[in-house]
Amino acid sequence: MPTLRPVSLLVVDDHNLFRRGLVALLGQDPGLQVVGEAGDAAQAMRLACALLPDVILLDNHLPGVTGVDAIRGLREVSPASRVLMLTVSEDAQDLAMALRNGAQGYLLKTIDGDLLAQAIHRAAAGEPVVSPELMGKLVAAFQSQGAAAVDGALDPALPGKAQAPAQSSTPLSPREEDVLREIARGSSNKEIARALDIAETTVKIHVQHILRKLGLSSRVQAAVYASDRQR
Repeated sequence: MPTLRPVSLLVVDDHNLFRRGLVALLGQDPGLQVVGEAGDAAQAMRLACALLPDVILLDNHLPGVTGVDAIRGLREVSPASRVLMLTVSEDAQDLAMALRNGAQGYLLKTIDGDLLAQAIHRAAAGEPVVSPELMGKLVAAFQSQGAAAVDGALDPALPGKAQAPAQSSTPLSPREEDVLREIARGSSNKEIARALDIAETTVKIHVQHILRKLGLSSRVQAAVYASDRQR
C-alpha cells in the first residue's frame, strides 16, 4: 500500500524562537514536512515561489508588509498553496480581510499543538478552518460589512463569490436548529454537547446533517448562513 506524501509546509514568522519551536513541534507529525522558514513577507514570497508548499503557515505581524496584505502575493507566486494564518491577532478586521484575500483559514497561536496539526491537514485538503473562538467575530463582520467581509471564505474555490446555499427539500429538525444556533455563536462541538446535554459524537452527526441539508461545506458557512437568516 503506497505511503501518502506528507503535507509540505512553509512557516512564516518573524520571531525566531517561536518559529523554531513551531517547526520542531510540527516535525513530530509524520504527515507534515516543513520545507522552508521565513521571517518576513519578501522572503516568504521567494521561498513560496521556489518550494511551492502545500500550506503556508503565516503570521500577521511581520516587519514591512503584514501577513494579511501578503496573502494575495503568496497565492500569485504559488497558486496551489493554501495560506493558513497563525497569529495572536483577534481583530475582526484582520480576520475578515485575511479570508477575503484568500486565506484558507485563520487560527490563534493559543491553539493546541495537536489541533494545529489537524487544522493544517484540513486546510491542505481544501477545508476552511477558523478558530472556534473567532466564529462570533466572523459572523459579526458579516453582519456589519455584508458578504464582502467573508469573500473567499464561503467558497475557497471561487474567491470573490459568496455562494448562496443550495438547500435540500428536507428541513432541519428542531435539534439541528439548536445545533445551528450554537454554531452561529461560535461554540465548539464540545461546548454544544455540554449546552444541549448530548454526546459530542451526536453533535458531529448533527453538524454533518446540517451541512448536507443546507448544501454547505463548512461550519464557517453554516455560521454565516444562520446569522444572515436572522437579519
